[in-house]
Amino acid sequence: MAKQLRVAVQMDALHGINVGGDSTFALMLAAQARGHQLWHYLADRLDWVEGRVVAHARPVEVMRPAVAGEQHFRWLGEARTLDLAGEVDVVLMRQDPPFDMAYITATHLLERAQAAGVLVVNDPASVRNAPEKLFVLNYADLMPPTLVTRSLEAAQAFRKKHGAVVVKPLYGNAGAAVFHVPEGDSNLPALVELFGHVWREPFMVQAFLPDVAKGDKRIVLVDGEVAGAINRLPKEGEIRSNLAAGGSAHATGLTDAEREICARLGPDLKRLGLVFVGIDVIAGRLTEINVTSPTGIVAIDRFNQTDIPAMFWERVEAMAVSR
Repeated sequence: MAKQLRVAVQMDALHGINVGGDSTFALMLAAQARGHQLWHYLADRLDWVEGRVVAHARPVEVMRPAVAGEQHFRWLGEARTLDLAGEVDVVLMRQDPPFDMAYITATHLLERAQAAGVLVVNDPASVRNAPEKLFVLNYADLMPPTLVTRSLEAAQAFRKKHGAVVVKPLYGNAGAAVFHVPEGDSNLPALVELFGHVWREPFMVQAFLPDVAKGDKRIVLVDGEVAGAINRLPKEGEIRSNLAAGGSAHATGLTDAEREICARLGPDLKRLGLVFVGIDVIAGRLTEINVTSPTGIVAIDRFNQTDIPAMFWERVEAMAVSR
C-alpha cells in the first residue's frame, strides 16, 4: 500500500461544485479511498508569513451522495493555519480560472512552498508559464491558423485570408466570450472595440473549423500519457462545445493524428511537471492545452470504464515518495 499522504486541495468552495461531474471532487474521492488525508482551502486563504507559505485550511471527508442533494462532504475539524511545507505532502492547485493576477500570485506562493519541500501539482511555475491559449503556440504547426493581436486591421486581414474566424479572449475559460465571426460579418470592428475595452491583453483569432459541429475532443493526459478522451458536441445553434456552455459529452476514441499530437506533447508535459492536462482538438487540429484546472475525467471514465483518478494518484504517490 502507498504511503499515506497529507493532501491539501486549493479549490473553490465545496458546497457549490457539481459532484456528478467535477474532476477535482473525483480526485478527492480517489485520494481518500487510497488512505490519504484531505484538507481544503480557498485560494484567497493562502499567505506568506515570515518565510513560510501557509493556508487557512480545514480537514474534510468527501462522499458520493446516493441521491441528488444529499451531503457530499463533512468537516472533520476546525480550520487552522497549515504550514504547507511542514504539514502537507501534496498540494493540488485546482481552483477554477480566471487566470488573472490573483492566480499568478498563487503560483508564486506555491512555488516557494514547493521549494521548501511540498509537492505541488501541477507544478506552479509551469502553470504560470503555460496559460492555455499561449502555451499552445509552442506547437503552432499542430494548430489551425491563429493570430494573437489587439489590432482591428490585423484581424480584418486575417479574416480576409482565412474566411470565417473565431475570436476569443486569451485568458477566458469555459467557453466564455467566444465569438464566431463569418466572412463579411460587419460586427468584427465592434467586437474588437469591445475586447479592447474589457481586456488589456491581446485576443486570439483562429480560422473557424466547420467540423466543430462534429465535436471538440477533450483528451486528458496524466504525466504525459493519454488517459482517455471524450467528444464534446455543441448544442443546436452554438459553436461552443464546452460542457459548461451547454455542450454534451460522448464516447470517442483517438485518431492517428490525435495520437501523434499526444506523442508530441507528452514528453514536454512530463518534463514540466504538468501531471494533469486536458488538450482540445478539433478536426485533428490542436486548439488549447489546459493546465490550470482541466476537467472531463468523470465522463471519460463513465464511457470507457477507466479509472483516471487512480492513474493520477499512482503517479503523484511515486513523485511524492521520490522527493
